[in-house]
Amino acid sequence: MKIKSAEFITSNTDVSRCPSEPIPEYAFIGRSNVGKSSLINMLTERKHLAKISGRPGKTQLINHFKINNNWYLVDLPGYGYAKVSKKDKKEFQALIQKYFTKRQQLISAFVLIDIRHNPQPIDLDFMAWLVGKEIPFCIVFTKADKLKPKAREHQVENYLQAMLEEGWQAAPPYFITSSSHRLGREELLAYIDSVNEAFRQSRPNG
Repeated sequence: MKIKSAEFITSNTDVSRCPSEPIPEYAFIGRSNVGKSSLINMLTERKHLAKISGRPGKTQLINHFKINNNWYLVDLPGYGYAKVSKKDKKEFQALIQKYFTKRQQLISAFVLIDIRHNPQPIDLDFMAWLVGKEIPFCIVFTKADKLKPKAREHQVENYLQAMLEEGWQAAPPYFITSSSHRLGREELLAYIDSVNEAFRQSRPNG
């Protein structure tokens, strides 16, 4: 897929005020400081589309970006950040849950995981929650440039094994990415393109 246009549309904390167009929507989410903004900018080839911050928990809104005028990339608040109040954390978690359970345009979520870290309960629990709500998702391993190829493979295997040990019947699709090296960009966009095509074919007017 070639990204011809990428436009910021809106930010808000009210799911009912998200764009109403019936086009595919893909939500990017992960723990704070996982490299979400860098990944979004790399995928869209727009250096400043998503704001990058060194302060965890900076993204506190639902951010919609319209890509190629036919699908939305959604930047969601991170989960698991520690440097916010319990009240704020509860509100953000409620926002995330409402988005995933109410947003009809959502086609798939992309759960970002820092490939350098061992499997974390908070990530496994969040993905198990998505499964329980029957929300399709993929794993996106970030910051792969920080590890050598064999170490990357080892970390991915650790994660897949942890999921099997948690009782998963099968692991979801996954991608290995590096924003600084553009690793995984074509694969991830090709996946979204194929899902978009399937969505178009499923519509009555095709």
